[in-house]
Amino acid sequence: MALATRTDRKRAPGTRPPRSFWGSTIGKKAVMAVSGLIMLGYLVAHVMGNLKVFFGPEEFNAYGHWLRTMGAPVLHHEWALWLVRIGLLAAIAAHGVSAYQLSRRDIKARPTGYAHRRRRASYATRTMRWGGVIIALFVVWHILDLTTLTVNENAEPGKPYENVVATFSTWYGNVIYLTAMAAVGLHIRHGFWSAAQTLGAGSATRDRALKAVANGLALVLTAGFVAVPVGVMTGVVS
Repeated sequence: MALATRTDRKRAPGTRPPRSFWGSTIGKKAVMAVSGLIMLGYLVAHVMGNLKVFFGPEEFNAYGHWLRTMGAPVLHHEWALWLVRIGLLAAIAAHGVSAYQLSRRDIKARPTGYAHRRRRASYATRTMRWGGVIIALFVVWHILDLTTLTVNENAEPGKPYENVVATFSTWYGNVIYLTAMAAVGLHIRHGFWSAAQTLGAGSATRDRALKAVANGLALVLTAGFVAVPVGVMTGVVS
């Protein structure tokens, strides 16, 4: 039997080569879903840590110290924290790049010329893009405010409780934080359900439950994050 030649194996005219996993729309959506769930897990852990501020400076500052020593004595000082940061940064980058590229594909594929467009998406869906931009800008601010202490005028190195109080004792600190948390809530509400659909967890019988979980997660996490500045503004945390 004659061996197939390279010419025999050529693709039919007009066909495109198969895309890689990352190059496909499904692949980008899967990357976006998994990276989003990683960030959601981080938010759950983060809000639980934040709420320790209501137990006073001693416990909250001890928690801040533990973050830098977790994994000891196996890991050196802050090694585990940096591993978390690098993993989170990778998830953010993958999420942002896949979201941008999917958005560009959607724009290219969108038909034009219609005088009227039917409103089909929810408010959260329509604001996902700008919500992501707001959250990205907030992350930069948050790092400069409570990690590097660059923009925190009354910061005291090594005293996270006092630094949180200092941040939320300013009007602009509260406005920036509360605006970002509103964007986070909307992002979680739509993103969790979308991730479940992308990863095959959705179905006609489970969609209602998944939407309820998405709404519940968005509400609980937003309330948990918002509780901290509200606590400072009302004097509960001082």
